[in-house]
Amino acid sequence: MEWINDPAVWASLLTLTLLEIVLGIDNVIFVSIVANKLPESTRGKARKIGLGLALILRLILLSMLAWLVGLTEPLFELLNHKVSWRDLILLIGGLFLVYKAYKEIMTTLKGEPESAEHQSTASFSGIIAQIVVLDLVFSVDSVLTAIGLAEHLFIMVTAVIIAMAVMLTASKPISEFIYLHPTAKMLALCFLLLVGIVLVADGLHVHIPRTYLYVAIGFSVAVEALNLLMKKNTPK
Repeated sequence: MEWINDPAVWASLLTLTLLEIVLGIDNVIFVSIVANKLPESTRGKARKIGLGLALILRLILLSMLAWLVGLTEPLFELLNHKVSWRDLILLIGGLFLVYKAYKEIMTTLKGEPESAEHQSTASFSGIIAQIVVLDLVFSVDSVLTAIGLAEHLFIMVTAVIIAMAVMLTASKPISEFIYLHPTAKMLALCFLLLVGIVLVADGLHVHIPRTYLYVAIGFSVAVEALNLLMKKNTPK
């Protein structure tokens, strides 16, 4: 129990928790957007199941540290580039995210209303399957980050659980906000498109610092918030 009095342990826990929350924003936005395709009565259930599965996947991966670290070992070489399981997961997941974001952007631009009839065509199991696919991609990235920042397994597990609890709490208001504000939804979809491109680039060994991505999206969110405030204060 010496770790309780060790400031370095608490600093590591705080840093990793904050980073896990930031990395999990992509996951929450994706879950919120796809869950909104379901009838209102089942959206909350889909969000909880999706994020719950994300937590389970992260904990399973953390318990398999040796195997997870092995994911970075080269499987084969292609055009003088060494390819690992992690590269393949990020590449496939990134392409899937780019496809989903692009498809949703095109649907939104066409102005197709999300009526109850349209929402009912969305399969609950299909939505959960999509969430699980992205959960796996985001979990690998998240857990590898945790391994690189913390030395003790209990710190990693605690940080992941706290971060997931925060995301689960935030998922409902984020989902409702995106559903009620079409421009915010478009901004979120563009953010997911960028995240997908970054994942593909990482899979191809082209590292794009996440800081640039989050600064850009943070600025865009600030501008969108000002636009919404202006609309609210403009006399009808």
